[in-house]
Amino acid sequence: MDDIEPGKKEVLLRSFSRLRGNLNMKLLHLFITASIPVLKLLLITGLGAYLARDSIDILGEDARKHLNTVVFYVFSPALVASYLAETITSKSMVKMWFMPINILITFIIGSILGWIVILVTRAPPHLRGLILGCCAAGNLGNILLIIIPSVCKEKGGPFGAPDVCQTDGMGYVSLSMAIGSIYLWSYVYNIIRIFSRRSTKGSEVREISISMPSKESSTSVLESCIEPLPSSSKDMIAEDNENHQCAVPCSRSVEKPEVSVTDKVKQKISMMFRKTNLNAILAPSTIAAIVGFAIGLVPEIRKLMIGEGAPLRVIQDSVLLLGDGAIPAMTLIIGGNLVKGLQGRGIRKSLIIGIVVVRYIALPLTGIFIIKGAHQIGLVHSDPLYRFILLLQYVVPPAMNIGVITQLFGAGESECSVIMLWTYALASISLTLWSAVFMWLVA
Repeated sequence: MDDIEPGKKEVLLRSFSRLRGNLNMKLLHLFITASIPVLKLLLITGLGAYLARDSIDILGEDARKHLNTVVFYVFSPALVASYLAETITSKSMVKMWFMPINILITFIIGSILGWIVILVTRAPPHLRGLILGCCAAGNLGNILLIIIPSVCKEKGGPFGAPDVCQTDGMGYVSLSMAIGSIYLWSYVYNIIRIFSRRSTKGSEVREISISMPSKESSTSVLESCIEPLPSSSKDMIAEDNENHQCAVPCSRSVEKPEVSVTDKVKQKISMMFRKTNLNAILAPSTIAAIVGFAIGLVPEIRKLMIGEGAPLRVIQDSVLLLGDGAIPAMTLIIGGNLVKGLQGRGIRKSLIIGIVVVRYIALPLTGIFIIKGAHQIGLVHSDPLYRFILLLQYVVPPAMNIGVITQLFGAGESECSVIMLWTYALASISLTLWSAVFMWLVA
């Protein structure tokens, strides 16, 4: 710098300071743009929590169940079907093929990191399925449905015209919601089911060993083996330990006929399909996604329903109007459900910290490398909004439906409420910061 003439040096310094000022203004603008949707989410969530208080009781437990039923069967399917039908074409399908793979990657990496949390914190057996589910499955529908429209409506946003941004963005989010629902109910549902069965089996075996007298004759032991076990205990023990024939020692041995490897594989596959909740996988939102795909991809149906001159466009407009009620209703329900976390029993802090680190630090950093690498080798097209949504799938809080699954199996229900409370409370900070970073990366 000393060799440069004083006039040129002053010009360079002035240019550098102007460039730094513009960069600071751009970063501040991105941070404000990212914080507005989260602030809207916090305000409506706070209203839902206030209405769910016992002293107010407008959005009590029964009211939330009824409203959740309406959202599940009416609002969410209408939203998914309307936006997919409007945005999905054969060309867009080619562009969005990477999204199901990206969501699967989030589940796989989240499961690996969740198992590390279990090993480090030595989590109790009945909470292991819950921890794996919270680390693997993110809220790929509700949160994105709230954030994307707000981001698109901001003036001077990095994603172009607001109307085009919202139409394309809601199509991406609808696909994300449908794929995430399938993965959640086919993977997390069975993970929690398996670990809840194992913890129940362990507690039952302990109860049997404690209840047996210390000095018992061999005759009484043999007689106890002859009596059949209760059906529930019998099923649980037989499912996870097929080599044992009874729950207590037995003097006689029963020879099992030899089964071929092919028959064993067939039995395992048939057992898996019997235990998979197909009704949950084919949820209304998933069926609505199939309908939306059919309307968008079949030109004859699309001409009838989509567009200003379509003869049946009133159906599309009506379904779109119904779908508009999904976002505020979902947000109010989230706020009401988080109140349960304040009333839940304690859970080890290390478990909550581990889940928070996985969801808000480890997964987003991994997502940046994956999406950047996929974009570099041509697997992801250059649409900034599409890449932004792919990145957001790594930073969303755990899926709210995990609470429904824990209720089904009675494993860690109160602990799940506490985990949801803390993860969603911290999501306001995490989503704001990471959204600003992601916008900067894709803009």
